[in-house]
Amino acid sequence: MATAPELIKPLPEIQIRAMTEADLPAVVAVERSAYAFPWSEGIFRDCLRVGYVCRVVELAGDIIGHGILSVGAGEAHILNICVREEFRCRGVGRRLMDYLLERGRVSGMTEAFLEVRPSNTAAIRLYQSMGFRQVGLRRGYYQAVGGREDAAVLRRMLDT
Repeated sequence: MATAPELIKPLPEIQIRAMTEADLPAVVAVERSAYAFPWSEGIFRDCLRVGYVCRVVELAGDIIGHGILSVGAGEAHILNICVREEFRCRGVGRRLMDYLLERGRVSGMTEAFLEVRPSNTAAIRLYQSMGFRQVGLRRGYYQAVGGREDAAVLRRMLDT
């Protein structure tokens, strides 16, 4: 019988590259498949327009994830990170997070922040393993079925 690590097939080489407007239909499809209340194409378009760090993760020409980072006033904010379900827990999210955090660091930012639903325990485990710690709570931050859900605010320092 195979052990759990043997069941997880390593991914071929993924590429992280700049998001373009032409990527938006695929990005929105990934977003909609992952979240009950996804970002709209317009939100992604606005992120591109204002110059946020907008990246996609490609595997064999297919977009399998995306991330959005804003930087300013010494802070990097991870606004959105999403990986297609069949590629989760395979290192894709960690690679994308590492990439975004490095972009924040080389931009001169000293700390990084993000919000996460307390119900998203897999994401919280990833963020904690990367040095993020909860520093606050935003009440009713997220739209949720039947009302609103809080957001845990996480922070980590960036090595400069």
